[in-house]
Amino acid sequence: MTNKRSCACIHVAAGRDRHGQENAMIWGLIPLTIKLSADDTAGELLVFQHTNMGRGGPPRHVHHAQDEWFYVVAGEFAAEIGDEKFIMRPGDSLFAPRNVPHAWAHIGPAGAGTLITTVSPAGTFETFIRQTTLHPTLPSEQDIARTFEAHNMTVVGPPLKVS
Repeated sequence: MTNKRSCACIHVAAGRDRHGQENAMIWGLIPLTIKLSADDTAGELLVFQHTNMGRGGPPRHVHHAQDEWFYVVAGEFAAEIGDEKFIMRPGDSLFAPRNVPHAWAHIGPAGAGTLITTVSPAGTFETFIRQTTLHPTLPSEQDIARTFEAHNMTVVGPPLKVS
C-alpha cells in the first residue's frame, strides 16, 4: 500500500491530531484530539476525540447553532439531553440537537473513557475548544460562561455529578 494521495482525502493516524497538537487538554481536564477540522469541511463538520478520559465532563450547556453527536469507543458515560438521561457504553451513540440543554460525563474508571464527537455545522466550536486548551487549569464559573457565550453557547448548569 502506498501513502501517495490521489484524492483530497485526509488521513489522521491513531493517536494523532489533525493539526499536530499533542497532549491537548481542555482546561487541563479533558483530553482533545481533533480528527477532522472545520477548515477541512468548509465549516460543515468538526470531528474530535476525547481519549483516556478522567472522570467528569463539561457543564450543562446549549449550542444555539450546532447539533452534536457522541459515539462511545471505550468506558461508560452518563448523558442528559433535555430531560432524558442515558448511560452509554462502547458502541452507543447519542444525538443532541441544537437549542436543547445537554451534558455528558465519563463515569467509568479514570483513564478508561474514549468518546468521539461531531459538531455540525462547526461554526466557531473548533476555535472554542482549541482556546480552552491554552488554559492548563479550570477557570472561574464566570469565565467559563463568558467563553461559552463568545461562541454562541450558554452554560445552563453544572457538570453532571460523578459518584
